[in-house]
Amino acid sequence: MSYVQEVLNQAIKRNPGEVEFHQALKEVLESLEPVFEKRPDLQEAGILERIVEPERQILFRVPWLDDQGKIQVNRGFRVEFNSAIGPYKGGLRFHPSVYLGIIKFLGFEQIFKNSLTGLPIGGGKGGSDFDPKGKSEGEIMRFCQSFMTELYRYLGADTDVPAGDIGVGGREVGYMFGQYKRITNKYEGVLTGKGLTFGGSLARTEATGYGLVYLMEEALKAVHKTFAGTTVVVSGSGNVAIYAVQKLNQLGAKVIAMSDSNGYIYDRDGIHLDTVRQLKEVDRKRIKDYVSHHPSAEYHEGCAGIWSIPCDVALPCATQNELDGQAAQLLIKNGCYAVGEGANMPSTPEAVDAFHENKVIFAPGKASNAGGVAVSALEMSQNSMRYSWTFEEVDAKLKGIMVNIYHTASKAAAEYGFEGNLVAGANIAGFLKVAEAMKAQGAV
Repeated sequence: MSYVQEVLNQAIKRNPGEVEFHQALKEVLESLEPVFEKRPDLQEAGILERIVEPERQILFRVPWLDDQGKIQVNRGFRVEFNSAIGPYKGGLRFHPSVYLGIIKFLGFEQIFKNSLTGLPIGGGKGGSDFDPKGKSEGEIMRFCQSFMTELYRYLGADTDVPAGDIGVGGREVGYMFGQYKRITNKYEGVLTGKGLTFGGSLARTEATGYGLVYLMEEALKAVHKTFAGTTVVVSGSGNVAIYAVQKLNQLGAKVIAMSDSNGYIYDRDGIHLDTVRQLKEVDRKRIKDYVSHHPSAEYHEGCAGIWSIPCDVALPCATQNELDGQAAQLLIKNGCYAVGEGANMPSTPEAVDAFHENKVIFAPGKASNAGGVAVSALEMSQNSMRYSWTFEEVDAKLKGIMVNIYHTASKAAAEYGFEGNLVAGANIAGFLKVAEAMKAQGAV
């Protein structure tokens, strides 16, 4: 049995029942076999045994008062996974599905995603099984304040800097930042995704969606294609999906489908993004209400059917494991030639295998959705300087980072015998930077 397989088996054994974490471990570690063949010094330094084990795992209760004056209790999590190249950086997710295994999967992925940006940020992730849906403004504020009352002691501008994720937007970040400031009496860049009036960065809202499209644009360019005139299916209708669609429209693509957790809409003439933004960002309604504004569009219950719509490019931007092997085969059969992940690990291993076997351009989330954390790191820089860049300056830096990620991953893939495989390339390039730092810092 190889060294990598031994470490993988041991990690799975030590973390029973955490299936998402196991999936992330396999996806990364299986790419690293040729690295250890070339670099036995990294095996001797015990890098792999250490990198699969979080530096710190924090689990705590979050008591809060609902509007009826009754105490509710949720669980809070923060996994500070790796700080070899910088302070822990990664979002907070508020969703009923959250448990330690999901947080560890996200945190582990974050190590390599953050490394790929070229910026000095380590990997971490956190959140709670709290569900913001259906909660009043007051309940959300009280929950966020209680959550931060425990978490604050582990945070700091040079220690751990969370951001938002599913269920955590500008409103929740604002409430948590206010509570952090109240408890510590410190005004520092300890959360990113803040409002523009108190330290937020221009282009942060757009960053993940724009970044996804910038990387895919570069990947298409490598095979002499562009987005102009293409048809695109984008799953999701949250922040990532909305701004990916906005950028796609600017580049001349036609987006014909979007979804939410209930179902999907198909508009053969092209999605009217203004309607989706009104429904999702202002009215907080379901995607099915789109058809009442545009009767020629179709609404279908269930999310999985979105991948049956013929398209040139597919961008899964909703949640983990939303695109399975069967859906991948449907996309391929219908002529899809490029897939880019806007969400974290939305494609199952079977789907990824199908894309590779059929020579579909496939960009994994740790590369293609790194735009959000890249601009979060740029927000940290602006906070440290007490300064703000213009939208155009941040957007230009974001595009440069995403283009560089594509080429870094592509080069690493070729160097280690995975020509054209951006999954392996991103894993290897992200890993090597962190591994060199860990080796240099000794057995810590």
